[in-house]
Amino acid sequence: MVSDTNSALKGKYCNSLTQYSRFVTREVAVGDIPLGGNNPIRIQSMTTTDTMDTLGTVEQTIRMVEAGCEYVRITAPSMKEAQNLAEIKKELRFRGYNVPLVADIHFTPNAAEVAARIVEKVRINPGNYADKKRFDQLEYTPQEYSAELERIYSKFAPLVKVCKEYGTAMRIGTNHGSLSDRIMSYYGDTPRGMVESAMEFIRMCEDLSFYNLVISMKSSNPQVMVQAYRLLVETMQNEGMNYPLHLGVTEAGDGEDGRIKSAVGIGTLLEDGLGDTIRVSLTEEPEFEAPVAIALANRYSSRGTASAHFTAAGEATLPAGFSPYEYQKRESAELNTFIGGHQVPRVIVDLSKANLKDPFILSDVGYNYSAVLDKYNMGEQSIDFVYFADQLPSFSMPGNLKQLYNYETWKSLSKKYNSHPLYGLQEYLQAEVRDTALNLVCISHADLAAGALDSLEPDNSLVFVLETTEVHGMADQRQFFFKLAERGIRTPVIIKRTYGFEAEQAASDVISTFQLYAATDAGALLVDGFGDGIWLDARQIDTKTIVSTSFGILQATRSRISKTEYISCPSCGRTLFDLQETTQMIRSRTSHLKGLKIGIMGCIVNGPGEMADADYGYVGTGPGKITLYRGKEVVKKNVNTEKALDELIEIIREDGNWVEAHQEQL
Repeated sequence: MVSDTNSALKGKYCNSLTQYSRFVTREVAVGDIPLGGNNPIRIQSMTTTDTMDTLGTVEQTIRMVEAGCEYVRITAPSMKEAQNLAEIKKELRFRGYNVPLVADIHFTPNAAEVAARIVEKVRINPGNYADKKRFDQLEYTPQEYSAELERIYSKFAPLVKVCKEYGTAMRIGTNHGSLSDRIMSYYGDTPRGMVESAMEFIRMCEDLSFYNLVISMKSSNPQVMVQAYRLLVETMQNEGMNYPLHLGVTEAGDGEDGRIKSAVGIGTLLEDGLGDTIRVSLTEEPEFEAPVAIALANRYSSRGTASAHFTAAGEATLPAGFSPYEYQKRESAELNTFIGGHQVPRVIVDLSKANLKDPFILSDVGYNYSAVLDKYNMGEQSIDFVYFADQLPSFSMPGNLKQLYNYETWKSLSKKYNSHPLYGLQEYLQAEVRDTALNLVCISHADLAAGALDSLEPDNSLVFVLETTEVHGMADQRQFFFKLAERGIRTPVIIKRTYGFEAEQAASDVISTFQLYAATDAGALLVDGFGDGIWLDARQIDTKTIVSTSFGILQATRSRISKTEYISCPSCGRTLFDLQETTQMIRSRTSHLKGLKIGIMGCIVNGPGEMADADYGYVGTGPGKITLYRGKEVVKKNVNTEKALDELIEIIREDGNWVEAHQEQL
């Protein structure tokens, strides 16, 4: 147990995965805006300007503050940038902006020590602060490993002493892609390695009686990120610690994909009650990041009393075989080689209110209608079920698209090929006729808690459609999965979430909020291996957005890959080319390569480490120069920018992973 007056655990994280309870951390002073404790979730972002451009950085910082940032991070890759932080801070204060500044440090302890005398907080990466990353496999005896820690301690201690003297906070920020060779060799490329990388530095800080710490466990893979943060909290608690947490998904990308991926990782942890400050990393201007972070954080501003509204009885015991620290897909029965088991999660969309006289409506759900050939061409993001309720379309369906009708309407159909009934629970129990292939039954955790499932007989055609109206709906649905596991029920489950938004909200705000909420609620379950399908519904949202959001969530959780994934950094003062323009250029020529992961990194600090999860990498290594990677291997160094994308495509082609873009028939 740490020894200062703020050391006691004010609120113990009970590892509840079914009810909302915020993990109360120690309060850390960051300038005039404290972090952790009972303070609200703080919002921050990072500048993309050259740190030596004082006025440009100041102007961008002001835009970020006005967009809602409470802390602003600025890169300091060398001594000159660290020293210029004083000029930036001076100008900001002159203009009346007292926002706490955070210096971002990689590789340069001397720059960190300078910055810590100027700004309110420094961020160091334990993977490269006094360690190295060369992708070497090293072997250590216990004595050699201990000697390495002593060497790092001697390099790190001066910074800690400066922070203590100047009242500067510190973030120990582990990145999955930049674990040191020492950690990788000892613990592997794992959440445990991420946690131990941070814990080594935390223990050094405590040995030096320094506790003004914030911790992060970032990854471009939301699944890894979630597991690492949960494991960190458990590890800290075992050692009597409760340091505040900075949440973020690294290299999330841009647009819809970046927002969904960020919400899956950050939102899942917020649902677990973890997180004291968040940064959404988008390959966009930094002032566009804050509104996304604010929308995520605001959802939890009143959640402290949410458990009072949680009507489901009791706390579920974690089912055998389930661990919050590793991924394992729930074992469900596979029905008709279509849903459950090893099948990918299925996507359902409600078209009951659409114009069912127009076959082109199916273009909204991934089917491209060809008037010439009079047939449908499936796209990679074509839905699996369409719900018509009690409406009957006046055109034929493509052969692979399954239709859902309310039970009474389905019962009256003369032809039932690829058509299946949707029941309420009591309706299913009392049904005179059932489908021989698939019967979908709407159900909630409350039904299970009330004993309604006791009347169900085993049926290899049954699929649950899991709904919730609870404030903490994700936990309600997760508890349902736990209860199924306790009873040994392997019925496939489709996760259904329905959203409503205020009429006065702008259309763009409604769409963004829908994507963030849905990615949090469904993504949190999929990250833990729950769910055989997803059904999102929001009357204010157009069908195309619902479809793209559904597939985006499945892609972000690695549950179903339907498109190319771009691991692109958000840019900073180290960036050597226009990341937004370059990302769009690469996307325009490679977006048809389903399943490939392409890393786009602005500088050698973020690549190759933080894109280590990518199949191919495009990394700025000097003005006008790009280095190309296959996985972690350098393939071509210092390629001229104007030739780099063609060279990357040629590497993909040589590996047999290139296909020509499909030319759709009109």
